[in-house]
Amino acid sequence: MSQRTLVLLKPDAVRRGLVGEIIGRIEKKAGWTLGALELRTLDREVLEQHYAEHVGKPFYEPLMTFMSSGPVVSLVVEGERVIEGVRALAGPTDPITAPSGSIRGDFGTITRENLIHASDSEESAEREIKIFFPGLS
Repeated sequence: MSQRTLVLLKPDAVRRGLVGEIIGRIEKKAGWTLGALELRTLDREVLEQHYAEHVGKPFYEPLMTFMSSGPVVSLVVEGERVIEGVRALAGPTDPITAPSGSIRGDFGTITRENLIHASDSEESAEREIKIFFPGLS
């Protein structure tokens, strides 16, 4: 079943020059395509919508500060089982436990700045795509 997912290459990925490497890994998966792509610095309003479920948690404000610290690359990736697949490609949040071959396992250094976000379900993907690409139907 073909799906769409939102992927964010976070400020640390952009700062470290890993955008091409990460997008290349996504593009190499057979049947996955880029449906949208944008480089921009996120404002508080967008971040508040995206991270609404984390309000009040201890990591919320540091996360908001980090995510607004520089540009991010927002992508919509489309393809068969892409939600599950991109999350596997990203690897677990903790780069120490992330397997070699995953983005976080190969390039991650600390948990808070973990290079990539990928929607965790079809419902999340639909909600997140509307936030980042409101004109995309």
